[in-house]
Amino acid sequence: MNATINWINRMKFIGESDTGHIVPIDASVKFGGDNLAPTPMEMVLIGLGGCTAMDVVKILKKSRQMIEDCTVQLKAEQHSEPPTVFTKIHLHYVITGRNISLDHVVKAIDLSGEKFCSVSKMIEHTARITRDF
Repeated sequence: MNATINWINRMKFIGESDTGHIVPIDASVKFGGDNLAPTPMEMVLIGLGGCTAMDVVKILKKSRQMIEDCTVQLKAEQHSEPPTVFTKIHLHYVITGRNISLDHVVKAIDLSGEKFCSVSKMIEHTARITRDF
């Protein structure tokens, strides 16, 4: 996997993945940006949410659960001094559908956190990650 980050101006950048997807990046006004796009740390948090949501949906669908929607709400705390890594992250899953088994939801969330979500496995080296639904 490869990516390229190109500087536009001030603190605005364009990130491009090797699959051709383009993502704007900016900094807050406090750090010289214009706050027009996610910061790199926001993108990491969004990446975590996207990674685990994809896992959970895939696992629930494979187990023939009639899932209709999945939302992951994330709350993160960062270290106050540089490097301002995440120290705590809480993921709250909201899963809706018909006749969904509570055991299947628990198993899907656990499997994502313990085995499948690569982003979670990277972040857990600096942050305590908790989950509920």
